[in-house]
Amino acid sequence: MFLTHARAAEVRERFGTPAYVYDRASLEAAARNALAFPHAFGFTLRYAMKANPNHAILKLFLDLGLHIDASSEHEVERALRAGFPGGRIQLTSQAPAKDLKSVVGRSILYNACSLHQLASFGTLFPGRALSIRVNPGLGSGHSNRTNVGGPGSSFGIWHEHLEDARALAARHGVTITRLHTHIGSGTDPVVWQRVARMSIAIAGRLPEVATLNLGGGMKVARMPDEVSTDLLEIGGHLRQEFLGFRERTGRSLHLEIEPGTALVANAGCIVASVIDVVETGKDGYLFAKLDTGMNEVTRPSLYGAQHPIDVLAEGRESAKTVFVGPCCESGDILTPAKGDPEALAPRVVPRPAIGDLVVVGGAGAYCAAMSTINYNSYPQAPEVLHGADGSLTLTRRRQTFDQVVQNEVDG
Repeated sequence: MFLTHARAAEVRERFGTPAYVYDRASLEAAARNALAFPHAFGFTLRYAMKANPNHAILKLFLDLGLHIDASSEHEVERALRAGFPGGRIQLTSQAPAKDLKSVVGRSILYNACSLHQLASFGTLFPGRALSIRVNPGLGSGHSNRTNVGGPGSSFGIWHEHLEDARALAARHGVTITRLHTHIGSGTDPVVWQRVARMSIAIAGRLPEVATLNLGGGMKVARMPDEVSTDLLEIGGHLRQEFLGFRERTGRSLHLEIEPGTALVANAGCIVASVIDVVETGKDGYLFAKLDTGMNEVTRPSLYGAQHPIDVLAEGRESAKTVFVGPCCESGDILTPAKGDPEALAPRVVPRPAIGDLVVVGGAGAYCAAMSTINYNSYPQAPEVLHGADGSLTLTRRRQTFDQVVQNEVDG
């Protein structure tokens, strides 16, 4: 954990709880590690900004030379406002662009994720080049809900429809010069490499493709018993695959990857407070109620995802504790069983007491970005950047109650 007890106490004193905190040094280290990804014929690192679109993080990655993968036109706007030029932003969206002319007119790279999206692009921009996202037929994720490949996923053009895509492109005079695949979040590294080989084979069927984007989804160890994907190891294997492809075809493919979780997950935490402690008898549980929960970190309730939780207390006996949030919702559980959001999995921690500081780790990715803000009318939590010198800089204020209700209209 990058926050000391004293610094966490300072966060509570200055910004209140709950509050997200992101560590600049950890963000930079993760980005530099990914920038060293082995490659054969050129490499671009994109940040999947859906993981965390905080402007301070975007600006940091801009300065480090990263590019962006945006999942909506709204994310495109946030990236532009952070200073990214259009040519360093790729739009990969489930939803067809509402203003495709504006997107392309600002030099945003458009990644067609369906035959309909491809046809729409070709109608507006005949004779142009574009990227297509293909579902290679196999997916992987830390749960079924984070698997975005295979027949159970709507993401991308199904690989068996590749000839239809080629025919559509030919009809509009469009050249497919970029190929994109992404199969899930928390992907098994072995499956990731297998899909990479499948994607290279698909690129072989698209003679104009010069860039292959293999997406992200690399597994990140949030918990002590988990193992992160070794980017340098899988990159070394991929480099050999790209060299082999050139030997077979004479074509040198430029490589792109677009991690999100791998860059930001362990660079973030939530500083929270224990607001109540209850028990349910000798055959029940000890519950610690926090002022954070599904509103700030939804992943445990959705997926049974695991986050480290530290009670910042010393000199107490340990106790098996279930951590829950403040919402009037039985699913507001921070310590479900792994992969099973309906089962409880107590953690052994110093016995919590009301007023204790608690830090929820691994909260840099898909927490603030995927929060269920305003449920029970709780305000959106603030975000703070922890500098290398220990400084704490507010990057987003806590939402006020007036802001919670400001868009309501009297009938």
